[in-house]
Amino acid sequence: MTGELSFEETSRYLDTPKGKLHYHVAGDGPPLLLLHGSGPGVSGWANFRGNLPVFAREYTTYVLDFPGFGRSYSPDANPLAVGPAGVLDFLDGMGLGPLPVIGNSMGGNVAARIAAEHPDRVSRLMCIGGVGLSLLSPSPPEGIKLLVEFVENPTRERLVQWMESMVYDTAILTEEFVRLRWEAATDPDAPSDIKKLYNRAMLEAMRKGRAFGAADSVAMLTKIKAPTLVMFGRDDRVTPMDGSLAAMRLIPKCELHVFYDCGHWAMIERKAEFESTVLAFLARD
Repeated sequence: MTGELSFEETSRYLDTPKGKLHYHVAGDGPPLLLLHGSGPGVSGWANFRGNLPVFAREYTTYVLDFPGFGRSYSPDANPLAVGPAGVLDFLDGMGLGPLPVIGNSMGGNVAARIAAEHPDRVSRLMCIGGVGLSLLSPSPPEGIKLLVEFVENPTRERLVQWMESMVYDTAILTEEFVRLRWEAATDPDAPSDIKKLYNRAMLEAMRKGRAFGAADSVAMLTKIKAPTLVMFGRDDRVTPMDGSLAAMRLIPKCELHVFYDCGHWAMIERKAEFESTVLAFLARD
């Protein structure tokens, strides 16, 4: 499979007991699941549309919208809290698993939790940030604070400030890129669940709660049995790179890959290197 893929030709829905889950699918071969991160206007398509044609050459590639994002149903609870259950509903409904999973940020966190609690569902785990335990960096990090500021007062200027914190080279934030994210972030028909996830109470919890959550993070990481590839941008200002050290040490079969000159969106900012790194890891056996 080569060339561009459109939103419409890859778009599908799955009915679940909780509501409709939206996803994209392309390609042939063994299954591969991609899980997006969080943020204004985010969706599976926003995170991975550029990578889908490459992975679809070798894998039947699924890109899921989490509950509360994209075109999936709006959950009653915090989207991060219900993320694992949403993914399991998708895997059950599609008859998938065990399979390799790639997660960016929140998607990496959710994928890691599933790999820890349901080891029979994840054959290989690949996380772009979002997993580990930050040891040296201040909390909450800059990117999260800018995200809360946008959610509280969604202006285009604040969106751009947040997007600039997500990347190393702001030149990739083209007018079209910003326009697409702004339109998605302000779409009146889109779920508004991001307010359940990012708010002042959440920032305060991050300031006070890192030490209290450390034991749970350590326990979760040590339970992951799947071969794991943890990927970080060296200049990540959302989940700082020092968090990767705990993941590398505590996940039993873990490798670490650091992209230089790269922020939080490695799959966009270092697209070719990200894809080749993942494909090599998937082909190991």
